[in-house]
Amino acid sequence: MEKLVVITGASSGIGAAIAKLMVEKGHPVLLLSRRVDEMEKLGLKNSLCKSVDVCDLGAVKTAIEEAEKAYGKVDLLVNSAGVMLLDNPYEQDFAEWEQMIDVNIKGILTGTNIVLKDMVKRNEGTIINISSIAGRKTFDTHSVYCGTKFAVHAITESMRKEVSASNVRFIVISPGVVETPLLSHTSNDNIKSNYNEWKKTIEGGLDASKIAECVSFAYHQPQGVCIREIVIAKTKQAD
Repeated sequence: MEKLVVITGASSGIGAAIAKLMVEKGHPVLLLSRRVDEMEKLGLKNSLCKSVDVCDLGAVKTAIEEAEKAYGKVDLLVNSAGVMLLDNPYEQDFAEWEQMIDVNIKGILTGTNIVLKDMVKRNEGTIINISSIAGRKTFDTHSVYCGTKFAVHAITESMRKEVSASNVRFIVISPGVVETPLLSHTSNDNIKSNYNEWKKTIEGGLDASKIAECVSFAYHQPQGVCIREIVIAKTKQAD
C-alpha cells in the first residue's frame, strides 16, 4: 500500500476528485469535511471519513492521529476546503468576510500545523494547497475572496522556502473556473446569475478531475523535485 494522503474539503468538487484518484493510485486516504455522509457515499476503499470543521485544530488533530494509527504517517496533505462568497464590498456582510478568512486561510493552517513538524523531522512529505487564479490577480466582486487566496499563495511560498532544506515540498495549485458547488455559497443571486452567464461564454468550467490530475502529477514526482505552482484554466478563460 502507498503512503497516507489527507484531504480537506473532500465531500464534493475538487477534494472528492482528489480522493478518488489517490485511492486509484493505491493510497489510503483520510477524508475531512463537515458532510460525512457525502464522503461515505464515495465508497472508497482504504479510507477514513471524519466530519470536522477544518478550523478546529483539535478535531483535525484527532482525525489525523486516528488515520496515522491505521495507515502510517501522513505523506501528503491536500488543503482543498474553501468557500467563495462573491459580493460588492460595500454591500457584503462582515460575517461572509469572516467565513472566507476562517475557512480559506485558517483552514490550510490547522492540518499544516499538525503534520509539518513531523515531516521536517522525517525529511519527507508534501503539502499541496488548492488556491485559485484569484490568488494571483483581482476580480470584481471577489475582493475578500481574492485576499484569502493571495494569503494562501504567500503562506505556501514562504513555508516552502523555510522547509526546503528538510526535503519537504509545498505546492500551490491555482485553478480557474471549475465545475464545483463553490458558487452556490454566494448569496447574491444577481452575481450568481451573471457569473453563470459568463461561464457559458467559455463553455463551462474545468472538470474537477483535471485538478486532481495536477495534484497527482506534482505529488508523484521524485521527492527531490518540487513543482512549486500549477496554474490551470479553460483555454477560453482569458482572465
